[in-house]
Amino acid sequence: MLSTKTKIRIAMGLSKTVRLARRLGGTANDIVEVTRDGLRWSLDLSEGIDFALYLGVFERSTVAACERYANAGATVLDIGANIGAHTLQLAKLVGATGHVYAFEPTDYAFRKLQMNLELNPGLVSRVTTEQAFLGDSAATIPTAEIYSSWPLEASGPVHNKHLGRAESTAHARTFRLDDYIKSRDIKHIDVVKMDVDGFECHVLGGANNMLTRLKPVIVMELAPYVLIERGRTLDELVALLTVPGYRFFRLEDGSPLPNSVAELARLVPDGASMNVIAKVP
Repeated sequence: MLSTKTKIRIAMGLSKTVRLARRLGGTANDIVEVTRDGLRWSLDLSEGIDFALYLGVFERSTVAACERYANAGATVLDIGANIGAHTLQLAKLVGATGHVYAFEPTDYAFRKLQMNLELNPGLVSRVTTEQAFLGDSAATIPTAEIYSSWPLEASGPVHNKHLGRAESTAHARTFRLDDYIKSRDIKHIDVVKMDVDGFECHVLGGANNMLTRLKPVIVMELAPYVLIERGRTLDELVALLTVPGYRFFRLEDGSPLPNSVAELARLVPDGASMNVIAKVP
């Protein structure tokens, strides 16, 4: 299992080659508009997520899992939507009768999420975007900056393990997920895609009613080291899900994973992450 740092360094080399080739061809701008899988994107080739979308390789196993569970008419939550890398695909999957609620707290990524959604006008009515942090209380957002950019060239301080750059959450609000679901009168939730870089316990701590009553399939990331950085633990995360009956499964083939914290932790090396499915069998 490659660490996030290794993946980003590989992407740095590829990005440098692609951008150099574009410059030699007379195109100096790193910002491009492209179509991938029928979706229109505005992408910055000096950014990790954007560059992976440009190559058509961004989190393909997560995309495949979303295709299995997000059917026409589904209601989906995209928590940690970033620039819309999964939001747009989910909106396409749920069709005209489904809906996607996309949550992204950082000013940087939320602006790009809005831009990419506007490039796909047929999907706009299927998506509700919220510049918001989902927490275990409705108090103020717990940090002024959250990692949402993975630069592929030197550009200031980055995280020492995953090489992400923290971005401002100045315009974000904070909701408890259960409160948001009630305020929107959401009757069912089929799928939750969650990628929140260590804030999983914050999100799920405010979602007990959703977990016990609605029981959506959760496509999520396990990365114990970032949980610790946010003052939480893998033990806490596992408890939040196993108490209401959830079990963990491999993202790629659906085979069961251990619910033992110690065994799960051994599967994910320090500095790496593993995408999994959490669902009630």
